[in-house]
Amino acid sequence: MRLTTKGRYAVTAMIDLAYHSQNKPVTLTEIAARQTISLSYLEQLFSKLRKNSIVSGVRGPGGGYKLNRNPFEISIAEIVSAVDEPLDSIKYGGKANCQDNLPCLTDELWTGLSDQIRNYLEDISLGTLLEKEQVSTVAQRQDQKITIQRSQYQQEPPLSLNK
Repeated sequence: MRLTTKGRYAVTAMIDLAYHSQNKPVTLTEIAARQTISLSYLEQLFSKLRKNSIVSGVRGPGGGYKLNRNPFEISIAEIVSAVDEPLDSIKYGGKANCQDNLPCLTDELWTGLSDQIRNYLEDISLGTLLEKEQVSTVAQRQDQKITIQRSQYQQEPPLSLNK
């Protein structure tokens, strides 16, 4: 399995969303700030997550994104697949296409690994991750960091152009 940046960022953003959207929708700007992921990249990911009915958008003031289902019903494999990441460790998509369109010596090995990884990620839900103490600890630390940054920004005097 090749879990690329796209898949890792999608999972990270979804954990953030699941953690913070329990009371209100969460904006992509908030997720971008906490997770240091580009806003435009998040927009691309959430477009795919929305098309796969994993999240939904809430318009207007106080809007943002929320989960479409209970976090225990959303597997990590579903998130990775939604952003078009194959859960496949064979570079040619599991097809017998290694040498002259025939299987390679190690096809069964890599197919087995892909199956194990897929099964592992299918067995882990967002809800399961939210129950982990580390997720809560890290999320609280990120929230504190953003709060401190905002207060420092508000305390800075405005730049004067008349010198």
